[in-house]
Amino acid sequence: MTAIFVTGSGTDVGKTFVTAGLVRHWRGAGRAVAAIKPVASGFDPGRPETSDPAVLLGALGRSCEAAEIARVSPWRFAAPLSPDMAAAREGRGIDFAALVEFCRKAERQDGLEPGGVLLIEGVGGIMVPLDRSHTVLDWMSALRHPVLLVAGSYVGTISHTLTALQVLVRRNLDVAAVVVSESEGSAAPLGDTVATIARFADSIDVVALPRGGDAAAGFAKIAALL
Repeated sequence: MTAIFVTGSGTDVGKTFVTAGLVRHWRGAGRAVAAIKPVASGFDPGRPETSDPAVLLGALGRSCEAAEIARVSPWRFAAPLSPDMAAAREGRGIDFAALVEFCRKAERQDGLEPGGVLLIEGVGGIMVPLDRSHTVLDWMSALRHPVLLVAGSYVGTISHTLTALQVLVRRNLDVAAVVVSESEGSAAPLGDTVATIARFADSIDVVALPRGGDAAAGFAKIAALL
């Protein structure tokens, strides 16, 4: 089984959109696939169907009942803040070792046959704090899975994305590809943004993912790189 960590250059750049789209693509192709989002901020327990974990469950063909959400996202916090701050507001915290073990257990027990894939969706951007001493980057470094970096196409994303790539490379993480997910209402053309990022990304593949009718082709291209 292959495991891939889906991270972002920042918050609200399309990580869940990309993760869910890949789940649907692989399910449609008959490939076994599982997905988890262990940490979620901004989770409204009164409206769980609007949450990112519910989006992943829907793509997997599962219900968004409380037990199902807990299986894919055990660390959920109400405040739409970084996980360390959101957890502190509730008098809680994230046990980093337990978080890493949760992901390892998902790899071992999701029942995927050889050739299956597990997608682990992170939270926020790569340097978002999880607790007093660990960031999402530390989480990825502990797992050592190939990383799929998702970025938006908003003005400013080129600097954010190239900075994120530098940090990932310095940690010797394998960046499988960069996905530029189209940002709504951006003044920056999607194609030009992708071309510019690719020019500075050395040998890393950079894929454009429009939000319109061409998204399916984009997901197929991303899947072929993983």
